[in-house]
Amino acid sequence: MRTAFIQQLIKEAETNDKIFLIVGDLGYHVVEPFRDKFPKRFLNAGIAEQNMIGVAAGLAKEGYNVYIYSIANFPTLRCLEEIRNDVTYYNGSVKIVAVGAGFAYGSLGMSHHATEEIGIMRTLPNMVVASPSDPGEAQAVASFTANYPGSMYIRLGKAGEKQVFPDNQEKLQLGHLHCLRESDSKNILLATGSILFDSVNQINELSIDTAIYSVPFIKPLQTEQLLKLAEKHPNMVVIEEHQKSCGLGCAIIEQISDLYATGRLKNYPKIHRLAINDEYVHIAGSEEYLRKFTHLTLSKDLFC
Repeated sequence: MRTAFIQQLIKEAETNDKIFLIVGDLGYHVVEPFRDKFPKRFLNAGIAEQNMIGVAAGLAKEGYNVYIYSIANFPTLRCLEEIRNDVTYYNGSVKIVAVGAGFAYGSLGMSHHATEEIGIMRTLPNMVVASPSDPGEAQAVASFTANYPGSMYIRLGKAGEKQVFPDNQEKLQLGHLHCLRESDSKNILLATGSILFDSVNQINELSIDTAIYSVPFIKPLQTEQLLKLAEKHPNMVVIEEHQKSCGLGCAIIEQISDLYATGRLKNYPKIHRLAINDEYVHIAGSEEYLRKFTHLTLSKDLFC
């Protein structure tokens, strides 16, 4: 997923001379093609993420569309004050590209888990939160960000994620929920991030009749589309590799609740949330192992 994103960013930078990439002394074998092609628009800021945010904010003030690239927990949790005061307060054109979302770096332990940062980032005013589900969506998000003038958080997997959608990717619209499979059943699965691939396999193995949608943008969500989906599929299952607090499931519930409270949604749907419970995962292991350990697996009883 990270390779697909950088490859698309290189394509965008060929025609957009305002794209600037900063890395935190990582990304080797991924970012070198950008560095070699655009050496004057590339900077290795070293292991100094808070400073990196300040540099990015300054470049954005000078008219650049700046991308910060680092392992997911470092450019978010370590830099929250700088992001809040230097980037989103001014809605600066800074894109925080976080690789290794969720348990992707699970073998390195809790310090490298990125399982709270969706909630943190989506509470910041002006911050768009994107979480593509496969390499194709990562490319589509990169294409979208190249011409988006504001602040964004982009949550990517690590490497080796499988393609879920067909290769002929459609352009993503801000907040749009991306349909993988339609269904006339009451069920709908909403997933964000690379866990979509495993979820689709589980759906197929269990022979569950359900619509399946990826949620590449967690903030904002297109209200009209969500309204139509809630009316058509009153049994909603939301899965994410993130804390249950303030993640995708919460974003869905908040929107649904507002639609119901204002009378636009007549019947409140069932919303099942599969996410990490309110606890730290104290063990190290592969992403696949930690997903099972935290019960991020689908079962037939969730679907009517």
